[in-house]
Formats: sequence, structure tokens, C-alpha cells
Amino acid sequence: MLTTIRDKSGLIAALWLAVFGGYVTYTGSRLSYTDDVGPGPGFFPFWIGIGLLLFSGYQTFVGLAPSRQPSEPAQPLWQGSGRALTGWLAMAAAIFLFRWLGFAASFVLLTIFFIVGIERRSFFPALAIGVGLALIFHLLFVVALGVSLPSGPWGF
Repeated sequence: MLTTIRDKSGLIAALWLAVFGGYVTYTGSRLSYTDDVGPGPGFFPFWIGIGLLLFSGYQTFVGLAPSRQPSEPAQPLWQGSGRALTGWLAMAAAIFLFRWLGFAASFVLLTIFFIVGIERRSFFPALAIGVGLALIFHLLFVVALGVSLPSGPWGF
């Protein structure tokens, strides 16, 4: 007997997440897993990819599982899709700008865009949050872990 799919959009998203998780796992496996002092550059990408694959498998299972209650077929909610797509495009633009503006400036602009443009909140708290988060990332990665982040023309 053929089973009907409860949530086609969720199933499609889970399959795309599996593709992305496979890519991240493959890329992480091509990097060294360990280094002289601990985890290498491939450690975290590999395990994040495995986590993405496990989550997509769970989402696929949930999407294919038969419903316990009879209900009307779920209709996709497209109202939030524009905001989600705008968020993804903003993240892609921020990544693209890393080379010219550096991580800190791009991240501050991205944070401001998310808070002001998408969430419709005030500018100055968004600016403070963006600068604060960029500072936390700098302290965590550059100072504590010694990882270099892309720097812009201003040196940060």
C-alpha cells in the first residue's frame, strides 16, 4: 500500500539538508582530522556534517511517517518563505563581502539587516548587538583560539 506523504515541503527540505550534510561531511573528511595539539581543521566540519545527516534522516522519517490522526492535507505556508529567502540571500551577501569588508564589518551589517530589516526592530540596539557579537567572535576565535578571521581594509 502506498503511503501518502504528510509534509512534502518538509521532506524536500530534509533531502536538501541531506545533500548539504553530505557535502560538509565529505569536505571535512578531506581535511586532517587531528593536528599536533588536538582537533584538526576537518574535525568540526566532519561532525557537523554527520549531525546534519542525522537530523535530515530524522526529518525524512517524520515526513514519511503515516499520520496518527486523519486531517486535511497540509498546505505549505508561503508567507514566511520570502523572509527566509531574504535571510539566506543576506547571509550569502555577507559571506561575499568578507573579502572586502572583513568578518567584523560584514557580520555587523548582517546582524543589523536581520534585526532592522527582517525583524523590524530599532537600529541602535541592532548596532549594539552587532558590534557586541562581532567583539565576542573576535575574542573567542582570534584571541582565545588563535584562529584568523578575514580582515578588511581597516585591519579588523
